[in-house]
Amino acid sequence: MANKIEKILVANRGEIAVRIIRACRELGIPSVAVYSEVDRVAPHVQLADQAVLIGPAPPLESYLNMDKLIDAAKNTKANAIHPGYGFLAENSDFAKRCEDEGIIFIGPDSKALALVGDKVASRETMTKAKIPIIPGMKSKGKDLKEFVSEADKIGYPVLLKASLGGGGKGMRVVKSKDDLKAAVEAGMREAKSAFGDESVYLEKYVENPRHIEFQVLADHHENVVHLFERECSIQRRHQKIVEETPSTALDHDLRFKMGQVAKKVIEVSGYTNAGTVEFLLDKDGKFYFLEVNARLQVEHPITELTTGVDLVKAQISVANKEKLKFKQEDLSQRGHAIECRIYAEDPDNDFLPSFGKILFVKEPNGPGIRNDSGIYSGLEVTMHYDPILAKLITWGEDRETTRKKMVAALSDYVILGIRTQIGFLKDVMEHPEFIAGHTQTDFIPKNMSDWKEKKKEKKFLDQALIAAAIGSFNKTPGRMKMVKESTHDPWLAIGKWELGSRE
Repeated sequence: MANKIEKILVANRGEIAVRIIRACRELGIPSVAVYSEVDRVAPHVQLADQAVLIGPAPPLESYLNMDKLIDAAKNTKANAIHPGYGFLAENSDFAKRCEDEGIIFIGPDSKALALVGDKVASRETMTKAKIPIIPGMKSKGKDLKEFVSEADKIGYPVLLKASLGGGGKGMRVVKSKDDLKAAVEAGMREAKSAFGDESVYLEKYVENPRHIEFQVLADHHENVVHLFERECSIQRRHQKIVEETPSTALDHDLRFKMGQVAKKVIEVSGYTNAGTVEFLLDKDGKFYFLEVNARLQVEHPITELTTGVDLVKAQISVANKEKLKFKQEDLSQRGHAIECRIYAEDPDNDFLPSFGKILFVKEPNGPGIRNDSGIYSGLEVTMHYDPILAKLITWGEDRETTRKKMVAALSDYVILGIRTQIGFLKDVMEHPEFIAGHTQTDFIPKNMSDWKEKKKEKKFLDQALIAAAIGSFNKTPGRMKMVKESTHDPWLAIGKWELGSRE
């Protein structure tokens, strides 16, 4: 294995691939993008120094195909792979393949990843370390009878979860024995599709807690720090949609206790690089270890804005076997940050994914506004991948300033051609319970189950869509050329063009 990272292949797509490639640029490290057939003109492909086609659209034939990713790294002489989040980011077999091939995996090593990336194995380790965990299965379920037996022991409602991965994929709340079989089968199918592994398990469903995670960094020199918490309780279908830091639920003492436990979790796991330790916090202030997310999190920007630490660059530094540049006592938070995830979802159709061509994008900007995006006007949003389009982040000196800034930024965010939940997010920000900081995991069903898009906004949106469609029709570009496999030329992605002269 090379001692230092010389070129990084980004084994992902969308906004997270763009984020990683930008960090590579700032560090002066060449980057390689990989893309499926439907991602030929995606932003991450256009931004990278090289781009390699790895297969058809289905993830199992492209972004989850280990052989093609390893071959792409070898062929482009990339000696490191950054997995981003999702896909193979928490797959210990992929990390082991990289190690065997002499490729630096920018994440924990395969042994630590096998331990913490596998939620069941992680729970076993934490039990031995006397870290409080949620009651549940001590092993992966093998057949329906085992799930039925365990659910009876735990007591309904129970939560079905994928052993590998995260992001709500494969997760189901099961309220009775009659619903268990269908939930297990559906959860296994979704876990297989998202992470290449169908293993699932059950744990007790804790009702109406807060979801608190601690960002951690650990190097190869026994240095472990946490970069404070993120409140991730605003969720829909177990998928986070709003995150913030600091949490309104933590005082100094509770923050200190949870931070110390988070570091202990990492230490007993032999974990290195970036990750998060997830907790559920009940109404009495008791917290329970939930899992370790052994990767960069979607919501990492809010930690970056409040601590001043670039987590992607820190990941690369740790992968280079460098020591962390700071100790726990050097770290502090300044101000408040909120992130809203922008999804291609139809608010009028139960927030189901919305596909099609993006006709026009206008992104918000200004002091304290950050937008991590994977889209542009003219991009086709397909059915094959997670519908996240971008992440809008605001920062301010205090929570209320940050919240108001987010409301203004969402009001300025325009995406035409497909449906998004921007209006929904804006109403979350303006809800009295959110303003008060009452953000338990039941916030959406409790406060916004009957939410409907405002008629005035919908009328404006319909008119804007018609205008954008007419403009797109009148200015249809020529057919885009195929992206070269070894490198990408942005001039090939802008449609028909020609040099003109002025008389």
